Amino acid sequence: QFLLGAGKAGFVVLGAVVLVITGGEALYADMGHFGRKPIRVAWYGLVCPALLINYFGQGAWLLSHPSAKENPFYNLAPSWALYPMVVIATSAAIIASQALISGAYSLTMQAIQLGYCPRMRIDHTSSETRGQIYMPQLNWALMLACIGLVLGFRSSSGLTAAYGVAVTFTMLTTTILFYFAARRLWNWPRWAAGLLCGFFVIIEGILCTANLLKIAHGGWFPLVVAAVVFTLMSTWKTGRRVLGERLRSSFIPLPLFLEDVERTAPIRVPGTAVFLSSNADATPLALLHNLKHNRVLHKNVIFLTIQTEDVPHVRAENQLQLEQLREGFHRVVARYGFMEDPNVPEILDRCRPLGLELDLMNTTFFLSRETIIASKAPGMAIWREKLFAYLSRNAQRPTDFFRIPPNRVVELGMQVEM
Repeated sequence: QFLLGAGKAGFVVLGAVVLVITGGEALYADMGHFGRKPIRVAWYGLVCPALLINYFGQGAWLLSHPSAKENPFYNLAPSWALYPMVVIATSAAIIASQALISGAYSLTMQAIQLGYCPRMRIDHTSSETRGQIYMPQLNWALMLACIGLVLGFRSSSGLTAAYGVAVTFTMLTTTILFYFAARRLWNWPRWAAGLLCGFFVIIEGILCTANLLKIAHGGWFPLVVAAVVFTLMSTWKTGRRVLGERLRSSFIPLPLFLEDVERTAPIRVPGTAVFLSSNADATPLALLHNLKHNRVLHKNVIFLTIQTEDVPHVRAENQLQLEQLREGFHRVVARYGFMEDPNVPEILDRCRPLGLELDLMNTTFFLSRETIIASKAPGMAIWREKLFAYLSRNAQRPTDFFRIPPNRVVELGMQVEM
């Protein structure tokens, strides 16, 4: 009714009014840390009533004092309470930004585990609470981006336009993703998912349309950021797939390799060697290169594969699978959720009760390190191959990401043309 009566002016007003609801989005940025129930309790028990009282109070103040439209929030309080109100508002902004920062940590960690982002340093800040993490690279990037935004826009109006576009498009995207989750994960009928999501799409579509008017006034910035992040993530994901296809041509099935070892009987040296591989059924390339150049095998060889499942957490009893392939050869498959952090020494230590005899002091970890060479071969555009090569060079080393003791690691390099 408001839109029909106000016409074009209604769209302009909606573009500003949408900022009233954007604060609620910050609540869900920390969903991965606190869970659904605490956020619901905080919303219904404190946040929602406080927001309603405040906004109704501002509306009542404006109705009775039309001339005081510049700062209704601060005009609600007496003059002596102005500075305490500034402190409260600033504290609220700091708390909201902290929710955004920690939410960015959680989302980036999940993207890394799902293969959409290069490995980054992840520091766990609590030994008791799962999910309390700190990512220094991301933290510095956010700081520089915030400083650049303030210096670039120089006023709150431009930031307001950028914020409105970012949040409304995020809401619309979330509703669309919810539809696919309801259909594919929860097996909702098409009519039920469409009816619920269609209701929100209409509302959010109107809000997005209203905020399109702000694109020229600062709303372009979140769209550019989204395009850059999407390009980086899609390039990394596609690059890893193409790299896997290139390496797959050199793979030797593990049973075939074991038969060849039994037939040729290479020299076995004391100690244990752990070979990390992304494919549990293929012979690790690091093992093939080690055998080719050094012509020896360790007495005990462990093939370790770490798999990331499409669930946040994997139950402890389902995480590890230990299998003895031949005398002196074991295969370990460790399954983790995308909210979990793999730890190779911990994995091997948990294999002891399953029958794996292991002395970490006499264990050597072998890793393969690929050097990406951009080429004109089919796969990706040349500029994306160069971007993928740059991301690969700057990704965190596997030894740090998987917490492998660096003084017990041997890396064998190879060049791969994309």
